[in-house]
Amino acid sequence: MAVSSEKSGLDKLVEQLRELKAKAYQGGGEERIKAQHQKGKLTARERLALLFDEGSFNEVMTFATTKATEFGLDKNRVYGDGVVTGWGKVEGRTVFAYAQDFTSIGGTLGETHAAKIGKVYELALKVGAPVVGINDSGGARIQEGAVALEGYGLVFKYNVWASGVIPQITIMAGPAAGGAVYSPALTDFIIMIKGDAYYMFVTGPEITKVVLGEEVTFQDLGGAVVHATKSGVVHFLAESEQEALQITKRLLSYLPSNNMEEPPYMDTGDPADRDVSGIEQVMPTDSAKPFDMKEIIYRIVDNGEFLEVHKHWAQNIVVGFARIAGNVVGIVANNSNVLGGSIDVDAADKAARFIRFCDAFNIPLISIVDTPGYVPGTEQEYKGIIRHGAKMLYAFAEATVPKVTVIVRKSYGGAHIAMSIKSLGADLVYAWPTAEIAVTGPEGAVRILYRREIQNSSNPDEFIKQKIEEYKRLFANPYWAAEKGIIDDVIEPKDTRRVIVNALSMLKNKREYRPPKKHGNIPL
Repeated sequence: MAVSSEKSGLDKLVEQLRELKAKAYQGGGEERIKAQHQKGKLTARERLALLFDEGSFNEVMTFATTKATEFGLDKNRVYGDGVVTGWGKVEGRTVFAYAQDFTSIGGTLGETHAAKIGKVYELALKVGAPVVGINDSGGARIQEGAVALEGYGLVFKYNVWASGVIPQITIMAGPAAGGAVYSPALTDFIIMIKGDAYYMFVTGPEITKVVLGEEVTFQDLGGAVVHATKSGVVHFLAESEQEALQITKRLLSYLPSNNMEEPPYMDTGDPADRDVSGIEQVMPTDSAKPFDMKEIIYRIVDNGEFLEVHKHWAQNIVVGFARIAGNVVGIVANNSNVLGGSIDVDAADKAARFIRFCDAFNIPLISIVDTPGYVPGTEQEYKGIIRHGAKMLYAFAEATVPKVTVIVRKSYGGAHIAMSIKSLGADLVYAWPTAEIAVTGPEGAVRILYRREIQNSSNPDEFIKQKIEEYKRLFANPYWAAEKGIIDDVIEPKDTRRVIVNALSMLKNKREYRPPKKHGNIPL
């Protein structure tokens, strides 16, 4: 009888536990969940269910609630405190995540909310696994005052500690204003969803109007398209929450779990020695004509699969992840379709950030070069092209991962250096027969080298034309540079993939060391 009595008591406790968990799983309750759905948004738990492999999610701090008592918070405690936290499997690999719950206290961040996110980071750093943050929040919890701001400080600290140690991905699945925007900005990649319910800015339209007299909508100030095309804050645009989660999974498939691991190998079925005959036909014979560099990338990488990062921003440079012979690579390439492939302040920032991420996570870098130089003019000088351009130089020189460069056409001036050359630390530099390598373009060089002769010439135009042809014969080919040892080999375009595969195979166990230091001082 005693046993059955105890069992009966346990049954009651289990029943109570299930009731409490059901309450916690309801977040802000049915009405608020309904309101969330009416906005076209998923709940925090629905998002996590789509991210993780079925049945693999393990929640932590399920019953945590606010410690605050001011402004009625002691009478309105909600299990979970506006955020769902835990870990699970994404395509079989361990990933940690937090998802802010807008149905519960507006997803606002207070002391306990921040502590839950901190717990996720603490565990992720201990075991070496990525963190995915799904942000949907009303910002700092006003009722908790400065304590909420301390909470943001805690989250930011973990973002910085985790940087370069474990991958961090943020999905912007709702609003973010003020301090709420800075945790995403400190992570590696931001995926943002299009739509009126999704926006992020430091200062909203109301204050913008009061302070500056400027009227602007939420979307024009901080919508997904604005941040993907103008500010460069957002790395990936998504049409829906479901697509944002699919992008997250695809991105994770290219990334190691931490900085001590190699990127995940995958047998793609694409032969390593496949030639890419006809690849040169993508590029016009006239070097002044633009073309889409991505068409070359698609032909080189496995099965034409390329995950472009920052696709809609600074399109004069292309960066992204792919596989070559099953191995993950990061690609940095100029795109002559935009600004002739020259490098401006945004392109330099975009490339430098991507290069440093790849270096932190052991991802080899492939540079495909076609650039006439840095963008000239007062606008770029005033914006700091010297400072921004130096970031790209710094990033490549700092990187110790395998670095292979292929020059397919123009490679002039400082931009030639910025795209990774031997003296900056590239391991191998190849060139197509169409490569042009020099300090500056033909006409500019002739006007500088022969300034006096041009002034004294009876037919300046004919003289300039003649000297340009001479200059082209000297530099509008890769052989002068190859003779000087600047180029390791001139290759047939059809062999590009095979040459890269062989180079990466040889460099697989590359070890390169730098002088010990606390950290460098990148020209931010």
